[in-house]
Amino acid sequence: MKNSWIRRVIALGVLAIAGIVAVQAYWVISTWNINEREFHQKVSLALYRVATHMAELNGSTLPARQIVQQRTTNYYVVNMEDVIDPGVLEYYLQRELESLALNVDFEYAVFDCTTNEMVYGKYFSYAPNSPQRSEPSTMPKAEGLTYYFGLKFPNRSGYLFSKMQLSVIFSLISLFTILFFAFSMFVILRQKKLSDLQKDFINNMTHEFKTPISTIKISADVFLNDSRIRQDERLSRYAQIIREQNQRLNDQVQKVLQLAKLERDRFALRREVVDVNGLVQQVVESASIKGADRNGHLCTQLPEAPLTVRADRFHLTNVIYNLLDNAMKYGGDPPRVCVALQCRGRRATLRVSDEGPGIPPEHQGRIFEKFYRIPTGDVHNVKGFGLGLYYVKKICEAHGWNLRLESEPGQGTALEVHMPVHA
Repeated sequence: MKNSWIRRVIALGVLAIAGIVAVQAYWVISTWNINEREFHQKVSLALYRVATHMAELNGSTLPARQIVQQRTTNYYVVNMEDVIDPGVLEYYLQRELESLALNVDFEYAVFDCTTNEMVYGKYFSYAPNSPQRSEPSTMPKAEGLTYYFGLKFPNRSGYLFSKMQLSVIFSLISLFTILFFAFSMFVILRQKKLSDLQKDFINNMTHEFKTPISTIKISADVFLNDSRIRQDERLSRYAQIIREQNQRLNDQVQKVLQLAKLERDRFALRREVVDVNGLVQQVVESASIKGADRNGHLCTQLPEAPLTVRADRFHLTNVIYNLLDNAMKYGGDPPRVCVALQCRGRRATLRVSDEGPGIPPEHQGRIFEKFYRIPTGDVHNVKGFGLGLYYVKKICEAHGWNLRLESEPGQGTALEVHMPVHA
């Protein structure tokens, strides 16, 4: 993956995470505020009803305003302006709170004006088998009031959190998603670093190969041009093998270097008008010599008139050569390969087919991957790095050409390249 794409993915990921965190935080805070307002409204209504019932029971009237006062988030004071019976208060408190589904622990205290102290009442818990409180909570007095009682909810925060279970679950899911994304980014960056190190190593290694390959080629040519070597059939054959294998190694090194340029976007297509017909003939003549060593058969179906396209001559030559080389390798024993070129409307079609064993369907989607070769068990009679078709695909993509595969097991394989014809 390119560095620019990785930066874009990270930037978009950070923005997405920031958006998720912001939305989740807003949702949680909004849910908390709604539950808090609902709790306050229900408590105020329940306490107002308690005060009304006790005033009716005592035959007194309630104050005109500020009957229920919230002193803290979990502490309320109710102004009665009349004597309060703790037993009656306890009954009405429990009844009214339960009628509004406020099944939350509470405790109350009644102000005694003779001692000027808050007289603690009782602690009510809705949790089963809850332990008794060892010490009652301290409830502050309310200045300016004579007859009032206080109500406190020690577990108010826990009660509100219990009503936000869905929000908490989604928050945990979002947190897990963010952590997973962060871990994925770490893995991607780590793999990218290792991949870059691998590519740099391969590129440096292939560059280092260039010097000994050139030296071996010069040495092999000197041997072959020496009259004493030519007179010795055995030595001449060995020198020829050295030159052939050296050329094969050089071709592989060149292919790796070309692919490195493709992957780093350091190559530019030099488009020109190319006669595909003549180019195919040149490549076929060169490939036929190689196929003759295996008693192969190479046929051509080419048009008589020139067929031109706008392409990079060097890369187009390599595409044709790689297609032919791949067909000769996998075209059976002996290989039977056919190269066809035809014009259909405004498009030229280059088709290279063979009569080999074909490609199983489960492998057809991967043959254009880098370094991929169809598994053959312990048999390695066909040599290569799995770079030829990968190179063909990259060059076709750079030119905007269509590359199509046709293959049936036991019926051979055909590869087609569709190119726009130059007017």
